[in-house]
Amino acid sequence: MRYSQDHKAQTHQRIIKEASARFRRDGIGATGLQPLMKALGLTHGGFYSHFKSKDELVEKALQAAAEQVDVICAELFAQDRPLEAFIDAYLSEWHQTSPDEGCPLPTMSSELGLRGQQSPTTDVVLNARLEQVQGTLEDENAADQSIVIMSTLVGALLLSRSVENPELAQRILDVTRAYLKQSRD
Repeated sequence: MRYSQDHKAQTHQRIIKEASARFRRDGIGATGLQPLMKALGLTHGGFYSHFKSKDELVEKALQAAAEQVDVICAELFAQDRPLEAFIDAYLSEWHQTSPDEGCPLPTMSSELGLRGQQSPTTDVVLNARLEQVQGTLEDENAADQSIVIMSTLVGALLLSRSVENPELAQRILDVTRAYLKQSRD
């Protein structure tokens, strides 16, 4: 049975959306193509009519995640106290427990680096956040401070997701949030 081009495009987008969520939640290596396609009611062999390789899907999924996060960040950085709003959202319980919907940097960036396949989209995602954070700072070292803030946020979120003890996970978020906000005053 032959499908229309529209159906193929919709299926292509469904694969990217599902992969984006799974890569952020489970990691790239832990996300197999066969389970991914099966979850969508598709065959493993059908994957290759949409993508040349898993690496191509990783890049497209990262781009989709970046677009999703850009929308959230645009709202946060439009608030009265944008940096505080961003810190609160980044280190929120929701973000800690919903990696499939949040920033791809904590899960995907380290794995991309280990795979030896750095992504230009990772640079785009990070640079967009760095520019937004830097824009809230009134200091001659704003560019450097934005790197420290983003590194701290990503690290704290990653650590909070990696510990078994929920109280410790929450403490990591709370202490880091308080420290970053206090150092801004």
